[in-house]
Order: sequence, then structure tokens, then C-alpha cells
Amino acid sequence: MDYRAYRLSESTVIADMFASVFAESEGEAEGALIGNLVKDMVTSTDRRDLYGFVAVDGKEIVGSIFFSRLTFDEDIDVFVLAPVAVATDHQGRGIGQGLITHGLQEMRRMGVSYVTTYGDPSFYAKVGFQPISQDAVAAPLELSQPEGWLGQPLGDDDIDAIPGRPTCVKALDDPVYW
Repeated sequence: MDYRAYRLSESTVIADMFASVFAESEGEAEGALIGNLVKDMVTSTDRRDLYGFVAVDGKEIVGSIFFSRLTFDEDIDVFVLAPVAVATDHQGRGIGQGLITHGLQEMRRMGVSYVTTYGDPSFYAKVGFQPISQDAVAAPLELSQPEGWLGQPLGDDDIDAIPGRPTCVKALDDPVYW
């Protein structure tokens, strides 16, 4: 399996993969929603605020993740990992964990201080995410399932708290995703 940064020319293939994966697991409406999220993120987000990675098997993209910037009043590099998808016929092989690990290593190399995500705590714990309190690091919008708010420091120092509520990239700035 090859893990690397996504290429802008692959945006449609990646968005279609997200739509397919989420449609199969959550229904057609969710598939369309997440496919459109990926399209919006890629087209509307400044390149300094969005990093995407893919898992490639042969020549086929079988997984993808995106990290987008959370902006706090404090000058600190924080990104949120979302969305994440692995093609249904490739799930259960550790591809998602490998892809996230690769992405976290790249974000660390770029000097990112902290990464959050919003999802299944048991899955994300496998790649170092821990539950975080909204008092320590607030989500940009109200969470429908606060137990899914997770984070991990990428630098040498733990981050106890980041004051204030951040803003997220435009594509994610919709309560439907939170």
C-alpha cells in the first residue's frame, strides 16, 4: 500500500469514493452529503488550510483523509481530521489506520501542534486520539455526540487547553457535520 498526498487532479475520484463508502454504510443521502463536502473542501479551501492524503493499491485510490485548519484566537496550528474513508472492499485491512498514521506524521513534520477529530473513539484510539473536553479544546460548532470529540498533540509538549471557540474552514462550517 502506498500512502501519499492527494493530487488536485484526483479530486473527483476521491469525492466519488467518499460518496460511495458513506452511501453503502449510512445511506444515499449521507453519501451525497459527504461526497459534496469533499468537493467543497477541495475547491473552496486555501491550500495552506487543507491537506489530503490517499492510500493507493496499485493504481487505485482505496482510501483518503483530509486535515483542515481550525483557527483559534491563540496563534497555534490546529487541524481537524475529517472526513476519512476507505473503499468498502478494502476495509478491515488496516488501511485506514495506516493512512491516518501517515497523515499524522506529515502534519507533525509540518509543525502542526494539535490534531482533533470527531468520530468513533474506539477506532481513533488505535492511532493515538483520546477524548477531549470541550472546556480544553472547543469544537467549532455544537457537537451532536460530544463523546466523539477527540484529539492528540503532535509536538513535544502536551496541550492542556486552547482558549476560545475556533472557526473551521467554510466547507465544514455547517451544523450537519457536527
